[in-house]
Amino acid sequence: MSTDTEWIAVDWGTSNLRAWAVGASGEPVATFESGEGMGALSPNDFEPTLLNLIGDHLPEIGSVPVICCGMVGAAQGWAEAPYAAAPCEAPGAKQARRVTAKDPRLDVYILPGVKQMQPADVMRGEETQIAGYIAQNPDFDGILCLPGTHTKWVHISAKEIVSFRTFMTGELFALLSVHSVIQHSVDTEGWDDDAFAAAIADAMSRPQTLASDLFSLRAGMLLHGTGAEASKARLSGLLLGLELAGARPYWLGQKVVLIGSETLSRLYQSALLAQGADASIADGSALTLAGLTAAYLSLKETPE
Repeated sequence: MSTDTEWIAVDWGTSNLRAWAVGASGEPVATFESGEGMGALSPNDFEPTLLNLIGDHLPEIGSVPVICCGMVGAAQGWAEAPYAAAPCEAPGAKQARRVTAKDPRLDVYILPGVKQMQPADVMRGEETQIAGYIAQNPDFDGILCLPGTHTKWVHISAKEIVSFRTFMTGELFALLSVHSVIQHSVDTEGWDDDAFAAAIADAMSRPQTLASDLFSLRAGMLLHGTGAEASKARLSGLLLGLELAGARPYWLGQKVVLIGSETLSRLYQSALLAQGADASIADGSALTLAGLTAAYLSLKETPE
């Protein structure tokens, strides 16, 4: 048993689980990863799954706070943590759902996601990365873009999530590249920067022709022998260009900070810079833990 753990940070997504045992210094004393995401668990599975992962870092006597974010708070998760309504600060301990665990060593708090009524939108997990960024950049006023399967564009002002929009660009790319008529045209790990840039420009100038442009990827391979590298990059560019056209009210004239994987963030940055936008990349690897830490610190300041 470890006596060095002051609290446990947990990021529980649909497919994966990450956790950190955090010491009194504020630094992790151990990190954990598992493929046992929310999607593979029933509500009764969450506590034993977590104990199997971090049990050796719990005290023999007493309890430690466990601050959780992500899909663990969904209706299908450990316990549902209702959404906070934007505009709002990124949710902290005051809005968390406290869960009574069977193991007395666990004092569990599940952070809620954020909802927006008009236009209807939700996030669950990204708000903790946003909280981490705001904790490190309290004076930030602009747009945070979190590229991924469901990319979020988030307006931040005065430490609040003012509004946000979600674009399913990543999921559309996955569906089209695996389950559509163009799947064989884009089956490659290669890439063509010029084809990507041209497709961004085409989609932004003629978004109404997207459905036709997509089929041209298949026809181009058959008739002109277009390589898979160019076709894959063009598919990505067409979809991202369509997203940028829709998200223009967020990025036009604004400072944009990208938080996500380096590869995807650089694609977004290159596309935005080509449109004259102010776009930079933040190191997102530690922001989830930073957001969970901010929630833990607010918990320490909250009277029981």
